[in-house]
Amino acid sequence: MAASPSSSSVAATTNIMLAIYEKKTSSIDLYRPLRNYISLAYSEREAFNLEDDLETVKQLRSDVERVPDPTPSTRRDLLQNYFKALCLIETRFPISPDKDHINTVTFLWFDAFKQKQKASQQNIHLEKAAVLFNLGAVYSQIGLSCDRTTVEGRRLASHSFIAAAGAFAYLRDNAATKASVGSSTTVDISVECAGMLERLMLAQAQECVFENTIAKGSTPGVCAKISRQVGLYYEEALGALNVAPLKDHFDKAWVTHVQLKAALFYAEACYRYSLELHEKEEIAEEIARLKSGISALTEAKKSPKGAAAQLLDAISKLEANLHRNLDRAVKENDRVYLMRVPSPSSLPPLPAFSMVKPMAMNEVLDASKEKMFASLVPDSSAKALSRYTEMVDDVIRTQAEKLQQGSELTRVRLKEMDLPDSILALEGNMTLPADLKEEVEAVQISGGPAALEAELQQLRDLRRVNQELLVQTEELLQKEATEDAQFRSQFGTRWTRPQSSTLTKNLQDRLNRFAGNLKQAAESDARIERSVRDHSALMSILDRRPIESALPTLARPIMSLDATEDAIVGALKQSLRQLETLGAQRAGLEDMLKEMKRKDDILPKLMTSAGSYEDLFRKEISKYDHICEEIAQNIEAQEQLLMQIQAQNEEFSAIFNLEDYKASREKCYKQIQAAIAKYREIKENINEGLKFYVTLQDAITNIKQQCSDFVMTRNIQCREMIEDVQRQMAGLNFQDRKTSGSYDGSYPTVGQPHQTPRTSAPQQRDPQNSPQPHPQTPYYRPLEQPMVPGYGHPPPPYGNPQPSHPYQPAPAPGAPYPPPQAQQQPLPPSHEYGQPAYPGWRGPYYNAHGQQPGSFPRPPYAAPAPYTYPNQSSYYKQ
Repeated sequence: MAASPSSSSVAATTNIMLAIYEKKTSSIDLYRPLRNYISLAYSEREAFNLEDDLETVKQLRSDVERVPDPTPSTRRDLLQNYFKALCLIETRFPISPDKDHINTVTFLWFDAFKQKQKASQQNIHLEKAAVLFNLGAVYSQIGLSCDRTTVEGRRLASHSFIAAAGAFAYLRDNAATKASVGSSTTVDISVECAGMLERLMLAQAQECVFENTIAKGSTPGVCAKISRQVGLYYEEALGALNVAPLKDHFDKAWVTHVQLKAALFYAEACYRYSLELHEKEEIAEEIARLKSGISALTEAKKSPKGAAAQLLDAISKLEANLHRNLDRAVKENDRVYLMRVPSPSSLPPLPAFSMVKPMAMNEVLDASKEKMFASLVPDSSAKALSRYTEMVDDVIRTQAEKLQQGSELTRVRLKEMDLPDSILALEGNMTLPADLKEEVEAVQISGGPAALEAELQQLRDLRRVNQELLVQTEELLQKEATEDAQFRSQFGTRWTRPQSSTLTKNLQDRLNRFAGNLKQAAESDARIERSVRDHSALMSILDRRPIESALPTLARPIMSLDATEDAIVGALKQSLRQLETLGAQRAGLEDMLKEMKRKDDILPKLMTSAGSYEDLFRKEISKYDHICEEIAQNIEAQEQLLMQIQAQNEEFSAIFNLEDYKASREKCYKQIQAAIAKYREIKENINEGLKFYVTLQDAITNIKQQCSDFVMTRNIQCREMIEDVQRQMAGLNFQDRKTSGSYDGSYPTVGQPHQTPRTSAPQQRDPQNSPQPHPQTPYYRPLEQPMVPGYGHPPPPYGNPQPSHPYQPAPAPGAPYPPPQAQQQPLPPSHEYGQPAYPGWRGPYYNAHGQQPGSFPRPPYAAPAPYTYPNQSSYYKQ
């Protein structure tokens, strides 16, 4: 039964989110250097008038240095106010190693994740970046402190995580690049780290929205979209954590947490989406989605080191829901819909919908309305700087678009001319398309067509083992029935116990069904072997190593009138090298543009300029003219070179008959694709057969154990009944048996010289007065268990539990063994089988009375259920 859509499998992850610690810094005095600068650059009077502002800056920096405030909201307001002050300081006080600037201030900050690493810079960029980082960290702590067990608490937490994402996005876009300049920097304020933290905070904000969506009882489709977006955010964060410079910089527990969260919410989306598919009766896609979710959880659980127990518990609960719904869907499909289940890889991506985005921090951190140091620098200077920055950005954006268009044009034109692939083919360096090569490598890693014979042999061996087990089981029942018939013939009407055939009908029916399954499976195996033989020639191409050796070669013409082939090829190669050089130049020009913008700081000139801002802008913007001219020349040269390459390629194609080569190459590609498809089909059928035989072997082993228990019980009954019959024949009445306290130990036993007394203190009888029984040959011997091929030891005694096969899958829910009502237990001596051995008998193994409270359940063969095979598809299906 499917889990209720209103219940969330990730509810247990409440409070399992990540918050970020603030960066630490060292003490620094801003008051004295700033006051000295004002006094020197302006006047002592100006410095005196700004005394309050300087004291405010001093106090703000001191508060930032000390231990964080008890309330995160107070800390948040402090960091926002200090960042605004830094923005005002940046436009008025040039802090740098320059002798004319404030060169006595050095900011020092430690890495938040590796606190032994630190950075120190003589500019305000590091200070601003660190404050932005701490602002995002405080927002994350506020989000974590919210009571996320309530709808309102989750809403507040989501808002705080959105604000944290906005702080890290602002850090990435406005401060990280400048703060990362030079050798003294830390990873935590890099562009990559800020981007990763933004994705992580968005993931946690969307997660809170998802929890509220579940609480409101939204439809499975809506829940699936929101959950999928949570997973996408976590996947983006995980991708950044697994590459430089963040790889190995974070604690392993962080990476594990993000990885598990990504898998958890992908699987949750699959689960929610499958509920909607079930309502639409799209059972085939439902099965594929559930399998995809289970696969993601299984892969993520391989490395749970450092993961929180609550997170692992949520994964386990979700996995159980997925398995339960998958079993239900598979049964419904097999019984009703009979749809073909698509491969999970062929499914379109799950729909996703983002309910969150980073908070715009421009207004929160806007310092334009602050009055601090207002008399020191006019507002017009700040506005002028902003306008100049927009002018530079427009130049950079226009030139970058030209460079990108040039590179894309080159790629498209070369692909149309099949260059440089045709040149490489002429030199014997043929290549497959990347996706096709990956598929071939996957086939070869799995053994390729050459390994199919060994897997077919495994099918034969498993089928033989199952057949031998079935024969052995049937022989057990047959031998017991034969012995019963012999005694029935010997004692006549005194032999009153039920015939074996009346008790073993259900067991025989199950054995017959297994025999029918084996027969049908043998036919399926024959079809597989026939398919391997019929397509061995087609698939043999996959055994070529390297696979490129199977591709056709571009040969030189057999006859040449003027022997110009080498010259044409050489000229074409030279042109391609020139084109590659132009591409490298474009990349260098783009880097140069970015570097020029990074270094372009006209603030000191704005502060000291007495003329028109427009004149200063024209002079400063002219710095970019020469690079713009180089970009235009590069684009023009590329266009001329492409026209030249096209003419050379036409001549090359005509001489080397390039069209025929392309046709033969495409034919080879299709042959490889067909071989891969056929190999995968056969491989899947073989794997299906192996799973079938392993599952069937477990079922036959189970019923063999039941038959062995049955035979053992019948032989014990046989022995005791013979004792009673022989006493009657010797003139003893049934009352003597009740008062004797034990059976005569002189009668034949089951494979032993004499019977062990049944009581702990048996009464001694006079051997002269005891009636002597007629000599009897032993009527029961322990079955000689033949060795099963493929096993290194004989089966264990009947009373012991059977060891599981090394390939034994977990029993599917609803399997007939053990019975659904109770787990099968070892048979106790007082076990009852529901009917008497013969009238008036009161032995311990048959009892006509009903089960007493506390008695064991009926044995499996007393009420058998039909056997079903977990995960069985139509290929090996009855």
